Amino acid sequence: MTPAVPAPAVGDLSPLDHAGHRDRLRGRLADLGADAVLVTAPSDVRWLTGFAGSNGTVLLGADPDADLLITDGRYRERVRDLALPHVETARRVPEVLADLGPVRLAVDAEHLTLAAGERLRAALSDGATLVTASSPCAWLRVEKDAAEVARLAAACAITAAALAWLGEQPVGGVTERDLARALEARFLALGADGVAFPTIVAAGVNGASPHHEPTARPVALGELVTVDCGAEVDGYRADMTRTLAAGPVTGRMAEVHAVVEAANAAGRAAAVNGATVGEVDAAARGVVTEAGYGEAFVHPTGHGVGLDVHEAPLVAAGGTATLCPGTTVTVEPGIYLPGVGGARVEDTLAVGADATEVLTVMDRRPLGA
Repeated sequence: MTPAVPAPAVGDLSPLDHAGHRDRLRGRLADLGADAVLVTAPSDVRWLTGFAGSNGTVLLGADPDADLLITDGRYRERVRDLALPHVETARRVPEVLADLGPVRLAVDAEHLTLAAGERLRAALSDGATLVTASSPCAWLRVEKDAAEVARLAAACAITAAALAWLGEQPVGGVTERDLARALEARFLALGADGVAFPTIVAAGVNGASPHHEPTARPVALGELVTVDCGAEVDGYRADMTRTLAAGPVTGRMAEVHAVVEAANAAGRAAAVNGATVGEVDAAARGVVTEAGYGEAFVHPTGHGVGLDVHEAPLVAAGGTATLCPGTTVTVEPGIYLPGVGGARVEDTLAVGADATEVLTVMDRRPLGA
């Protein structure tokens, strides 16, 4: 077994370039048909400012010296040291918008509710208009810089180390829920800031459900256990799946796991600079289909990962998005057989100009077999 190297502390990582991120979004204003943009999705707010509170909105226009984060008094101390031209904690968003004048203001139609949009429209001054945009930061966030990739790599290193530890523990008789709790506690012990998403632990027949929620069911000897998990470091979320085994793996499930391993290898090999996401999906899916399990591979091959555990691009059949340096994606083929079980092998990758790096460094064979 080859666990990842220990993750660096966040303080040892290069600072994130939030001002550069804001400038990239500013460069899209003309494409959005807007003079300014109001950003409300929490992960986008964090990408632009570093602020991770529950109430944050960014107002950004052509002048970088006017960039504004709007929050409330609960976060007065937390925002004190943010490198931002302006932070507003006294006035609410409608009050700020009332002073904008006759602007074309882009809002995120994928995040803003209809009711919230109507409230914003009512708050605008005469002559101002709302312009709907679809996730204005989503495709900017696809191309990550070195500091972002370093945080994701740190989260992946913790995840792999914790999974390697779990693979050394006896799992027979342990419940799915207890395995999930033990793994998440290990993330924190290894230096993670949190858990990227609720851990999936699916034993035996439960492995046929890709997003099974852990239960009090104990693992039986001879079963495969799918573990899909991730640690979080400074907001960046790992995503990784490996299989535990309660004893030797034989019979049909041994074959299923071998097919998934081969499909994962094919997908990883295809995920290079200049490839389309559709080509990556086809490489992995082709292995599963050729083995006779095509109908049991029920989800896309992967997705982007970063501040959100699922973000652009979607690695799916027919997808035309092109991988470029800085793209971080998962490759996670799976086979799911109702009443029998399932297997999935998932890695997080960082695409480079000349090579793609696997961030989840660990054996892919069933752990403990």
